Amino acid sequence: MPKPVKAETLLAELNRLRQDLDKDPSDLEWLTLHHVFCFVSYKLGDFQKYVDEQAAKGAFEEFEG
Repeated sequence: MPKPVKAETLLAELNRLRQDLDKDPSDLEWLTLHHVFCFVSYKLGDFQKYVDEQAAKGAFEEFEG
């Protein structure tokens, strides 16, 4: 049986992507990743609910976390 996908795993990857960029508030890519990361961190419970709903639909079948 596959392991359930954790919101924290996806959030950690988002943070890695954010940290791969130089902190530059004038750069749209950095700005987007930063604010999405902050928002999702703040709403982690809601994000986990979304992840669970997507997992039930098979969205993560190819992902082996």
